[in-house]
Amino acid sequence: MNPAPPSSRWLPRLLNALVVVGVVAGAVWSVGELFRPPVPSPRMALPRNLDEIKAVAQAVDASFAAAWTAKGISPTPQADDLTIMRRLSLALAGSIPSLQEIREAEAAQPQDITQWWLSGLLADRRSSDYLAERLVRVYVGIENGPFLIYRRRRLVDWLSAALLENRPYDRIVRSLIAGKGMWTTSPEVNFITVTNEGNKGPDEAKLAARVSRAFLGVRIDCVQCHDGKLGSPWKQADFHKLAAYFGQADFALNGLRDDPRESYRFRYLGRMEEEQVPAMVPWKPELLPEKGGPREKLARWATAKDNRPFARAIVNRMWALLFNRPLVSPVDDIPLAGPFPPGLELLADDFAAHGFDLQRLVRVIAATRIFQQSSQSADPGHPVTVEAEDLWAAFPVTRLRPEQMAGSVIQAASLSTLDADTHVLFRVKRDIDVGNFVKRYGDSGEDNFEDSGGTIPQRLLLMNGSMVSDNTSPSPLVNASTRIGILSPDHATAVEAAYLSIFTRRPTAREKTHFTALLAASKKGVMRNNAMSDMCWTLMNATEFSWNH
Repeated sequence: MNPAPPSSRWLPRLLNALVVVGVVAGAVWSVGELFRPPVPSPRMALPRNLDEIKAVAQAVDASFAAAWTAKGISPTPQADDLTIMRRLSLALAGSIPSLQEIREAEAAQPQDITQWWLSGLLADRRSSDYLAERLVRVYVGIENGPFLIYRRRRLVDWLSAALLENRPYDRIVRSLIAGKGMWTTSPEVNFITVTNEGNKGPDEAKLAARVSRAFLGVRIDCVQCHDGKLGSPWKQADFHKLAAYFGQADFALNGLRDDPRESYRFRYLGRMEEEQVPAMVPWKPELLPEKGGPREKLARWATAKDNRPFARAIVNRMWALLFNRPLVSPVDDIPLAGPFPPGLELLADDFAAHGFDLQRLVRVIAATRIFQQSSQSADPGHPVTVEAEDLWAAFPVTRLRPEQMAGSVIQAASLSTLDADTHVLFRVKRDIDVGNFVKRYGDSGEDNFEDSGGTIPQRLLLMNGSMVSDNTSPSPLVNASTRIGILSPDHATAVEAAYLSIFTRRPTAREKTHFTALLAASKKGVMRNNAMSDMCWTLMNATEFSWNH
């Protein structure tokens, strides 16, 4: 293994020292703040149209129930509130809830914990940042791209701001496809500039593939080199006529623009010469507007209310983000004419009918019985079957993504919430730690939601790497494990606080008895701190911590 560069060694140490200074300056919770529920955040209010949202969710549930009845399958019972909170936080913010947030929820006792919790998450910059990163991976991948005319970070920040203000999704996509200007001041054009490899200008074929897969959920790029076979409806010309909409895109001193003198040319399979390719859409040409440049027409066509694949594609992807498994798999290969799984068309209809409102879509999916049901059977003697999970009669159990793992470890090590209001030193250190962990654990790349299975090196990284050990080692100023041990009035309370911080649940009677006895056997001071550290290290390395359920 190559030694780490000097900067990667001294920078985290410097940040660690600065973080300690910040904690000493006032970040440490008092005993009252740790064990007495704080005042709930005012931003966590139930939506005014909650009844309407639940009505749509119930219709979705009914479509699934019909499939269960036909197969003779009984769904699992509803999950508890803390489990649902954990699912939502992992899906939208990329980490588990903090102990502070759990205390806020317990103090509020809202009428609908799911929607109340969502209100806080959807108003939180953590969520828009995390979702923006997940979506940008779909739009432009994870590569750095051409340095001079590509700014990935600006694109992520632009999309995060759009998601936070709940900008309609059709407007977001139109900006990406038809945007103009500089990649620095008009970040949306980075969707185009990332394809400028070798300073040859925009790659029309790559852009057509991105549009069809990312925004329409159709893999028309499979016929890029030859006509489709085995029943495929697509021809090679269909793909390249779609690519021709980007034929006039060009780079100038004032940024991305359209040059009417330019056109798209391609040599088809079996032809001797390149030929100019006319811009044509592969279906529903009647939805094309009469006025505007090629990219503007394509953007309007792709996001048209009556262009069903547009709504289906984002519904399938948002479902996948919430469940870590799409309704239709692969997530970007939805049959144009069906058949469609239960719920997909109902959700697509509602999404289009309400102005392509992403936050509403998230609320509707989260309000379904499908999302809120347990991953475990009510009868321990009859566990959930593969068929039941495939039919969504139980919440699917999936591995956490690398950034979710790292974010959860770091959050579990802090009693307070690490959000946009956290001191910048904490946030910078967290971002560096997460980035380093993901590099070593293995970046999963673009969002395909395919579980390749865990590896032995990944497991060893958790057990022997610095991520878990640094965040559980005895440190009364930084790590929650030691602070819980110091501030807890008794051993049982310490065990419960640790379980809430790490598993987002309370320990079972057996677990509480076991760990309470271990803490009781340790003496006060260093031995007590070491015992708390060992317990938290054990919990973070448990299988339960690294899976969503």
